[in-house]
Amino acid sequence: MAGQGTVTFCPVHLYFAAMSLFSCPPLPDASSTAPKIAVLCHTGAGGSGVVATELGLKVAAAGHEVHFVGAAMPFRLTGCQGLRGPYFHQVGGFAYALFEQPFPELSAANTLSEVILEHGVDLTHAHYAIPHASAALHARSITGKTRVMTTLHGTDVTLVGTEPAFRHTTRHAIERSDHVTAVSHSLAAETRAVFGVDRDIEVIHNFVDSDRFRRITDPGVRARFAHPEEALIVHVSNFRPIKRVEDVVQVFARIASEIPARLLMIGDGPERARAFELARELGVIGRTQFLGSFPDVQTVLGISDLFLLTSSHESFGLAALEAMSCEVPVVASNAGGIPEVVEHGVNGFLSQVGDVDDMAHGALKILRDPELYRQMGQAARRTATERFHPRLIVPQYLAAYRKTVEG
Repeated sequence: MAGQGTVTFCPVHLYFAAMSLFSCPPLPDASSTAPKIAVLCHTGAGGSGVVATELGLKVAAAGHEVHFVGAAMPFRLTGCQGLRGPYFHQVGGFAYALFEQPFPELSAANTLSEVILEHGVDLTHAHYAIPHASAALHARSITGKTRVMTTLHGTDVTLVGTEPAFRHTTRHAIERSDHVTAVSHSLAAETRAVFGVDRDIEVIHNFVDSDRFRRITDPGVRARFAHPEEALIVHVSNFRPIKRVEDVVQVFARIASEIPARLLMIGDGPERARAFELARELGVIGRTQFLGSFPDVQTVLGISDLFLLTSSHESFGLAALEAMSCEVPVVASNAGGIPEVVEHGVNGFLSQVGDVDDMAHGALKILRDPELYRQMGQAARRTATERFHPRLIVPQYLAAYRKTVEG
């Protein structure tokens, strides 16, 4: 109903609460001293929302009371709410003819303020500077009762933050947060350069659940997408211009002209139609599948042979890390934080942005050499488990929470 207020303390539906008792591991007894945490994040299948949700679930399992606040339930939260949380609070909308645009920051700040006051939230973790960190800062001003930790994920700095309409508010969100983290050293350095801030920015890398993202050896699963003699190549993204998905098609066309291969394009976005048309023009549309927002991405990655990431900028490359956890070598652009994940010549190859010939050369080198493929796949898995496992990354966030709450 237009003009309706927020929906407070929604332990989701009883159906999800009941189902979660079977689908999610039991939570330990929460310590009375564990900070209560609110999480603001994007709710779709993009990297920042996935990381925020996965982290919130891990933090809840560690004994913290966690409250998600958003316009919709986060993509990976559905079905994982127990009677003791984590909890979801939906941001309400307001329609009024005088207002030409919605106000997501104000709506989120209002709902978050209610959660803070009702549940005694100690810390708000905002994933993305605008609008989430700004909303958290507004709620802190309203209530005077929460600390704000902001995690920068990439385009909130490199795209939204550099837009003149948001530049000052983004800088304000970064400067006024009680603690700021970034998902890569590259992003931390770029943030300081773009906004001229000299505050501390702690780098805490993204993580991957290597128990879920792992190799699948069942040939029947793979047969759904490719013949045994075909190399199965995959790309996962939001199909925005920064991902350069036409380069993915260009690289694949060069690969397919040399060896039997198929390409799976997972995700959706504004560049999908152009990539589809290019695949038709290059004569590879019959070997290319556009799967859209495919929910079971870990299965596709688990049966793939190579992952392509051709972005002009990437703060981290979470999709590449998920592929690496499945023993899939990566061919990617040498951009942003990707070199902090993909080590050239060890678990994949890196090329300059737009150099599709070099990317195709690296891909063919891997796919034509079974021993190199095996070595790179094993190295990719070791990278995921030894550097980016939740047991290594989540404690860094928990330590940051304690430091932020204690001031």
